[in-house]
Amino acid sequence: MAEIELKTAPADFRFPTTNQTRHCFTRYIEFHRCLAAKGEESDECVRFAKYYRSLCPGEWIERWNEQRENGSFPGPL
Repeated sequence: MAEIELKTAPADFRFPTTNQTRHCFTRYIEFHRCLAAKGEESDECVRFAKYYRSLCPGEWIERWNEQRENGSFPGPL
């Protein structure tokens, strides 16, 4: 069986507190901006995906994905 390596997003000076809500939201937006600019095969986009998935609760991601699909996402994409 292969060994599983768990990683999280690196520390980011823009988010110095233990409340990572803004960090999560920013990484989610960065990922989707990257997809729009570079496409789904970009290694850089894969990195952003790992970051937001390690920071954000699954329920938030599901809600934001639904909001993006129906045009009501509150963030700047």
